[in-house]
Amino acid sequence: MQFGFGVGPDTSWMREELTKLGVEELKTPEDVDRVMKEYTDGTMLMVINSVCGCAAGNARPGVEIALEKTSNKPDHLVTVFAGQDKEATERAREYFSEYPPSSPAFAYFVNGEIKAMVPRHRIEGRTREEVSKDLLMVFDAFAEEESKENA
Repeated sequence: MQFGFGVGPDTSWMREELTKLGVEELKTPEDVDRVMKEYTDGTMLMVINSVCGCAAGNARPGVEIALEKTSNKPDHLVTVFAGQDKEATERAREYFSEYPPSSPAFAYFVNGEIKAMVPRHRIEGRTREEVSKDLLMVFDAFAEEESKENA
């Protein structure tokens, strides 16, 4: 980590853990509004990224494991970075304001509507494998729901 006068820790690697998986970074409120308007068909996982080592250190790898293991990968993968891209994070939270602010966290949308939230307390103190199992449960639950609707 780099620290200096007026400079916080280098978070580029924390961002890259997600972007290397194809997760789209939303850095501005306009970015958030755009995806919320464009990604109204299908499923979307929004990762609320964080510098918190006690929880985010397993959240990001949990996403990777879940994406590797699932056949029900979300149609869209996006992220906001709490504490870094503050305005984008605040805007994202407006789309799921019924849930208290939490980071790291995962918000899962189906056809533009929030359907599930995995907050920090379901991430903190758990292994990356346990975090991935929660994500897989969400992915699978809504894939089953969609297949029942299409039957």
